[in-house]
Parts: sequence; C-alpha cells; structure tokens
Amino acid sequence: MIRLAACQYAIELHETWETYADHLQGLCAEAVEAGARLLLLPEYAGLVLSGQLSAEQRGDLKASIAGIQPLIEPWKALCESLARRWGIYLQPGSVPVLDSDGRYRNRAWLFGPKGVLGFQDKLMMTRFEREQWDIAAGQGLQVFDTELGRLGILICYDNEFPMLARRLAEGGADLILAPSCTDTEAGYHRVRIGAQARALENQIAVLQSPTVGLAPWSPALDENIGRAGLFVPPDHGMPGDGVVALSEESSPANSQWLVCEVDLEEVRRVRREGQVFTRRDWPEQFDRVL
Repeated sequence: MIRLAACQYAIELHETWETYADHLQGLCAEAVEAGARLLLLPEYAGLVLSGQLSAEQRGDLKASIAGIQPLIEPWKALCESLARRWGIYLQPGSVPVLDSDGRYRNRAWLFGPKGVLGFQDKLMMTRFEREQWDIAAGQGLQVFDTELGRLGILICYDNEFPMLARRLAEGGADLILAPSCTDTEAGYHRVRIGAQARALENQIAVLQSPTVGLAPWSPALDENIGRAGLFVPPDHGMPGDGVVALSEESSPANSQWLVCEVDLEEVRRVRREGQVFTRRDWPEQFDRVL
C-alpha cells in the first residue's frame, strides 16, 4: 500500500523568494507528516514564481513567463532538496521552460530521494497555450522507475487522449500522475473524465492534482476550479465507481492535500483476474472488430 498526496493548490501571491520557499516547504511538510511518500502538485504550479516579479511584469502574460526563467533552476534545486530531505517522490507541478530551440514548453520534473529522475513535457496543447501563450508541444513519453512502482506523467489536456496513456501502460506504468489547471467546471470535468477513462481502459491508477482559487494578479492563473482525486478501474476489490478518493471542495480558499492510499499490486491483480480485461482485449480485438 502506497500513501499518496494530491494537492488542491490555491494560487497565492508570494512576492519574495523567501516567502515562496517557506510556503512550498511548509506545504510539503504537511503531506509528509501525513505519511505521504509521493506528492503531486498541479499543472503550472511553478508559475506562482511570477509573484516575485514587478506588478507590471507579472500582469503581462508573456512577460511573466519570460520573467520567471532565471528562477527555474533555483526552484528545481529547492524541489530536489525537499525530496532528498524527506526521502519522498515529488512532482511539483509544471512550469513553462524556454528550450534551446527558442520555444517554451510546459515541463514537469519528477524528483526522488536520490535527486531528479527526469521530466515529462506536455504533448497536447490547448487552444489557450497555442493561440495566446505560444507554448510548443513536447515530444515523447517517459516511464519513471521508482521504489513505489513504475509511473508516468500526463499533464492536464494530455489525459483526454487515449493513446498517450496507452503508451505509458505498454511501457509498464501502473500509476499516472495527472497535474491539471482548469478555469471552468467543464474543463475540470473533461480532465477528470479523461483520467477515469484512462484508468478504466488500461486498468491502472490515475492521481489528479488541480489548481484552485482566484489570482487576479496573474493573467495566466486568474481563475482555477478543480478537485483532487485518485481513480482506479471499477472492478472486484475496487470501488464500484472507480473513485478511491475525491476532495470535497472544488475551489477552497487555501491549498489542501488529498491524502489517499493505493495498492498497485491490487491494480495489477485486476488485470489478471478482473471481471473484464480491457487492457488485454484492446490490442487483441480492436483490429478484428473494425
């Protein structure tokens, strides 16, 4: 049994590095004290770094993204230090990163007890990212080997595309981390329904962490709605609706952790002994029926 923590992350204004670092350390300490071994924050959680810019710069969409680039390496070092200090796995959400080709990409790093394990870029861009932010799609999917099991990361909109999760499942992932950032109930439910569908199709677990609350100082993160959740395939020994845990509020005033547990061996058992074999039957039957 693995104890996980998915954060409903309230977007707050932290105007100095010291206040932000204290905030992140204190937040993670809460989950660690609750016994969590893996902590997940949402998509674009790293954009909270823009609070350290001038009011004019952080109030400009593209200028705020450019302005936080010098802060990304210190942010990564902070995240790595927290993971090493507590011997945990930390996915601190994603952040727009300026790549060597001059394009920005939405990137999510994974840190472990021994340091950084790598990163996953978002692959499917929303209209807002393509048309207003000019953020480019990444390439490739990563499966991370951890002491807790094999896992992958699908960032927000990526969870709405079946073949991405399928590729991770075929690579051996038993758990997908789904950091998300949505500003409407409809957006939240699209990602959540996608996450639950991916759990059903591949007979794996999916953990979702959303942004919540209002941030009028940030044009990128101004409105945020979502609920944290852990989803598994509905089957014998699993919840009938596939929902292991779900936070109660969709827009709390403060950041809150959903601390929950999953037995990945039980998830694998469903693939061997379940009422249905959706994961197995997909490649065996799909071409035949079409």
